[in-house]
Amino acid sequence: MERVVIITVGKTHSGKTTFAKALQQELPNSIIIDQDNQAEFLNTHYRTLLPEHGPYTLKYAVTQTIVDFVVTQTNYHLILCNSNRNRKHRLDLLEKFHDQGFHSILVNFEIPDDVLKARIAKSHRSTTAIRGASTFEEVLVLQQSEFHVENIASPEEGEAGQLFIIKKADEDQDVIQKIINITQRL
Repeated sequence: MERVVIITVGKTHSGKTTFAKALQQELPNSIIIDQDNQAEFLNTHYRTLLPEHGPYTLKYAVTQTIVDFVVTQTNYHLILCNSNRNRKHRLDLLEKFHDQGFHSILVNFEIPDDVLKARIAKSHRSTTAIRGASTFEEVLVLQQSEFHVENIASPEEGEAGQLFIIKKADEDQDVIQKIINITQRL
């Protein structure tokens, strides 16, 4: 059985975690790896080890350890639920999974900013996982300005085995079904 890695891409509150949880319910033998969980754990228990600015290397190291364990010690499909907006990092990650025999799927969330702002305004999500901002409004503003930063870009055809684009929440179930169909053909 060929395993699949599904990688979500998108801004804060675009629906990546909601999508990942719904997909996991329908995709047997799958596990979600969500860097927000590692960030929340580290921010709660190891805040003094975290840098004020720059790369969040400890979070990435913890996440990579979990991913490596899943890859080498289990037969799970992986659902990587992170923003994954840096093209170079995303391509490096995809190459690593391809080298390990995974079929790759990118799910890009292109939800309009006004919808994201409305979701943030109604959100009760904990801000414990945030670093470099104090609110999700600030996170969104930072992400909106990042497209001027080198390597921050939406996925393109050819980066992965499949690319799905979600522009509205009601498209989730259709994409989930397409992913299930792909896994059944492998």
